[in-house]
Amino acid sequence: MAVNVYASATEDDQGPWTSGSVTIDCPDVGSRLTSVPDGAGQEVDRELALLDQQIAAAYRQLQDSAQAVRDDAGFADNAVMNPLKEKRAATIDRIGIAIDRVGDRPEGLSDLAACTLRTADDNAGEEAGDDGGEGQNQDGGQNQDGGQQGNGGEGDGQQDGGGNGGQAGNGPVAADFADITSVQPARQAPDLGAGPSRGTFATSCGVNANGLFNSDNVIVAPGVTNGAHHFHDYVGNQANDAFASDDDLAGGETSCVDQGDKSSYFWPVLRLQNGAQEQDAQAPGGGVEGNAGEIVRPKEVTMTFVGNPRSQVAAMPRLLRIITGDAKAFVNGTANANASWSCTGFEDRQLKDKYPVCPSGSDVVRTFRFQSCWDGNNIDSANHRTHVAFAAADGGCPAGFRAIPQLVQRIVYDVDAPSLQDGGRTTPLFAVDSFPEQLHKPVTDHGDFINVFDEDLMNEMVDCINQGRTCGAGGDNAGGDNAGGDNGGGDNGGGDNAGGDNAGGDQGGQDQGGQDQGGQDQPGQDQPGQGDGQQPPAQNSEEPQAEPAAGDAGSADVPRTAEPRVYTKPTAKSTEPATAAPAQDTDAKGEIGAPATAPDRTPDRSPAPDRSPVAADTGDIPSAVPAPQAQGGLAETGASLWPAAAGALLLIGGFVVLRRSAKRPY
Repeated sequence: MAVNVYASATEDDQGPWTSGSVTIDCPDVGSRLTSVPDGAGQEVDRELALLDQQIAAAYRQLQDSAQAVRDDAGFADNAVMNPLKEKRAATIDRIGIAIDRVGDRPEGLSDLAACTLRTADDNAGEEAGDDGGEGQNQDGGQNQDGGQQGNGGEGDGQQDGGGNGGQAGNGPVAADFADITSVQPARQAPDLGAGPSRGTFATSCGVNANGLFNSDNVIVAPGVTNGAHHFHDYVGNQANDAFASDDDLAGGETSCVDQGDKSSYFWPVLRLQNGAQEQDAQAPGGGVEGNAGEIVRPKEVTMTFVGNPRSQVAAMPRLLRIITGDAKAFVNGTANANASWSCTGFEDRQLKDKYPVCPSGSDVVRTFRFQSCWDGNNIDSANHRTHVAFAAADGGCPAGFRAIPQLVQRIVYDVDAPSLQDGGRTTPLFAVDSFPEQLHKPVTDHGDFINVFDEDLMNEMVDCINQGRTCGAGGDNAGGDNAGGDNGGGDNGGGDNAGGDNAGGDQGGQDQGGQDQGGQDQPGQDQPGQGDGQQPPAQNSEEPQAEPAAGDAGSADVPRTAEPRVYTKPTAKSTEPATAAPAQDTDAKGEIGAPATAPDRTPDRSPAPDRSPVAADTGDIPSAVPAPQAQGGLAETGASLWPAAAGALLLIGGFVVLRRSAKRPY
């Protein structure tokens, strides 16, 4: 989906958009809504999903009209941007009305309707590469001319001699990559000592061998098909789609070795820009929205929960939702970005706004470190951020927050270093799926987690971490055949290495990811050990953070209660499948393709809802392989065998009678 508009820089004065590729930059309304009354939550979520769909449709329209935009400098504003502003204004107004019904409308919402066009190399906010990213733009091919044509001209919208690259034309480009050997190692953090909760607990849930993918996001867009506009890998809970209720998740199958962990772990898939046509090539969330190429299954997934250097950790509340990173960081800026990319053997070097080019024999590594402070009340928040926070460098949590186990996720891929000098023609580029206007930038990487540990296993985790032990379903074959993957969890899961190389460590690649709410800084730069298999440093802390100021977004908006307050989410599954509306359809309110939403929720489970990852009109998308069914218990076996046993006894008895009769004298 290239937006290779204004390709000729020699045209007469047509404004700043006469060359290069452009994208659409819209204010992120969802991140501004730090407090939404429970009674308005579902309606607001649906309208926020519609805003995302409007941007995606406008971006697609811009790409489809590339020639018209080149011919007429005013076309983009008149045909795309102004209509988009009108549609956004109407949607934002409905958000305000929904909140008005049960509370006070946030100020300044109406100012968020207008969007702008900007070149793809003009980041909103500062790039994420200031710390730990030195050497990212060194000579050696990363930013060479002619290296941005994509994968040999495959896909739409690619133009010779430049362009926005990628199989579908909307990224990545050669400049999105950096040689890991040219990156400076992260600075050494001070040793904080043993600490009161230095144990680790590993869970092993495979590598998505079941092939469970969809472009939903039940956290951000519950009840909306294709709410993510990009595909996710799922491990753990196998019931996760847009319409999954809390009960569905609690009753779902799990790919985890320990069946007490039904948590859902999901992240954007990684794709090779090699021209391959996956089953989602013609589907929303897939090729229709610029997410094209071969989906690469992870070689290894390690998930480790670690403690806090300052205090003991408390149990996570059941169904706690955490999102780390920002899927819109390319246009939003990097305040909430938390991307961390490296290579095996080089994990003391972390990249935040570049994909790594790894030397021969080294694999690509993605690492997510999740927030480890909880507000003590809410399992979610309106913007999905303010109920959790990152800890300070010494482990301290913001006022009113408590330390919880920190999830550290490490995902390894066996992919070849791309040929940057020819834009990936010889060896393809790779990239994570993204919203189409985010251009597959590595800084948009993110991870999602829903805690569905059973109470006993969660308590076991907390005790293990607080007592400084190494526990969990790790080991040399973590993930094995029982976890849906031959190498899920890998050699590092749960061992002394607890996630491998400090599970990505508190790398220098992660001084984003802290919330800008509450004045909290980002996670810090305690680097991992050098190379695979080395022990982590004693610390797992993050950079210091300011306490939330009174009235700031980081402070709690609800009174504290003895029990966690459940943020409103759907409580029952849709009774019929929802379908994704065509992006260009116009509803009665003049909206572009209102997103499919779930019908009114009812306790009735009949008929069973459609469990396909994407609505029926989105194409044939890979779905989860059903879990093997039990073949019957001992009761069934006995029920089927007792008649034969009784017959055998009667036969034996007959022989005994005949024998005795034969011995009697006549």
